[in-house]
Parts: sequence; C-alpha cells; structure tokens
Amino acid sequence: MADFFDSFAIASSGMGAERLRLTTIAANMANARTTRTPTGGPYQREVPLFASEALDPFGDALQAASSKVVVQGVSKDPAPPVRVYDPTHPDADGQGFVSYPDINVMEEMVDLMTAQRAYDANANVVEATRDMAMTALGIGK
Repeated sequence: MADFFDSFAIASSGMGAERLRLTTIAANMANARTTRTPTGGPYQREVPLFASEALDPFGDALQAASSKVVVQGVSKDPAPPVRVYDPTHPDADGQGFVSYPDINVMEEMVDLMTAQRAYDANANVVEATRDMAMTALGIGK
C-alpha cells in the first residue's frame, strides 16, 4: 500500500528532475549566442534524459503503478549549428559564415515556464503530504 513516504519519494524525485531541467534550460539560454567553446565550435544545446522507476514492482497494483523519476543524464542535442553570414565576426570562417548554436530562446522560455510549474506542483504535493501526515499524527493525541 502506498504511504506518505512513497508520496515524498515520488514528489521529491520530480522536484530533482525539474531542478536539473531548469539548470539545463538556463545554460542553453545563457549560451544561445556562444560561438566558441573550450572544446571548439559552437555551444550545443543540452537536454536532460529522464526515466521512470517503480517504487515497488512486486507490490500490489497501486504500488507497482507508482513510480519516481530517475535522471539518466544530460545529452547534447545533435542538431547542426545555424550558419549566419557575418564576415566581421571574429569566429567567421573563410567564407564569412559564423556557426551559432541551434537554440530557439522562445522555445527555451516555454520549457522554462513548464519546468517551473512542474517543480511547483511537486512542491505542493510535498506540502500537502506533510500536512496530511501532521494531521494524522494529531488525531492520535
């Protein structure tokens, strides 16, 4: 049977995943115009990879269906850079083109708002679960 600790585990794993997502989005937005990195070439957009993990795959149906978020890592977006003609730019190639990261700042902003709302929703679950646990403890007095 699912209990308070399962609710905390699910919500806190979601908060951790969304925190990583917020961090990668912020890095993408900050580097949207970065044409040169220490490894060479333009910055590549980062994308977090998530998976679900059952809390107790051998439990009852509710327990088996309950899962938490697991961060598998962060990958680089394989999209090629956007080439813009600007022969005056210091990173322009021999033909006058500059390679910029393929990052759409508006899409990143939408992802940022979505991640923030998901983080807030998980925080509300933690708060509601805490309140229920405190009420349950108060009943025993």
